[in-house]
Amino acid sequence: MLGDVAGLIAAIAFVLLVGLLAVPLLKLGSVLDEARTSVRELTDHSLPVLDETAKVVASSATQMDKVDTVTTAAAQVGENVSALTSLVTATVGAPLLKVAAFSYGVRRALAGLRGGGSR
Repeated sequence: MLGDVAGLIAAIAFVLLVGLLAVPLLKLGSVLDEARTSVRELTDHSLPVLDETAKVVASSATQMDKVDTVTTAAAQVGENVSALTSLVTATVGAPLLKVAAFSYGVRRALAGLRGGGSR
């Protein structure tokens, strides 16, 4: 009989222990449910942001291609202007130098005729 009472006390103690351990486990379960809900909401909000980011990156790549085209065209314009400047200098520069020398010679000759050849 004493063994039965001890067994009954042990069984009641075990039931109380299981009951006390069940409370934190239930609370832990609700914490995990909240964490799962938070992760789901975070995922739902993150996916549109990631999609928008991908669109922005693709748009940026397109814009960079356009900028590259404009930059290449500007470089070609610069080269063309440089070539045109060289051409104008070579074409007009030599005759202008000759005209300047001729006008200097004419002035000297006229000055010589007026002044009697003095310098």
